[in-house]
Amino acid sequence: MEANAFATQPIATYGSSNVVDEARRYLGGNPTGRGSLWCARFMNMVLERTGHRGTGSDMARSFASYGSRVSGPQVGAIAVMSRGRRGGHVGIVSGIDASGNPIVISGNNGNRVREAAISRGRIYAYVMPSS
Repeated sequence: MEANAFATQPIATYGSSNVVDEARRYLGGNPTGRGSLWCARFMNMVLERTGHRGTGSDMARSFASYGSRVSGPQVGAIAVMSRGRRGGHVGIVSGIDASGNPIVISGNNGNRVREAAISRGRIYAYVMPSS
């Protein structure tokens, strides 16, 4: 389900809305050219295009030890999540839905960049981007 189908509540920002804006530019597409395992590559691309240093890794979990850890979802925070036995997933928080779940823009979500609510229970780290 697309994020615009959810009511959002305002949440704190941390000066990283430029990361959200950059990520939104690619909704519906795949700017990485990769056929699989590209969520971390997309996240690194968005970070680099907004003047941040990325992790340099194609592993979603590399973001768990990146930047500054924050206790919960904030617009502009990177959400690092589990994906069952298939590894991890990573994206940027763009809002919170009416149930308190973060709305996340991520690459390789249904083979494209999507903005969708993610269950809070799947996310094990929130980090703010490094300069």
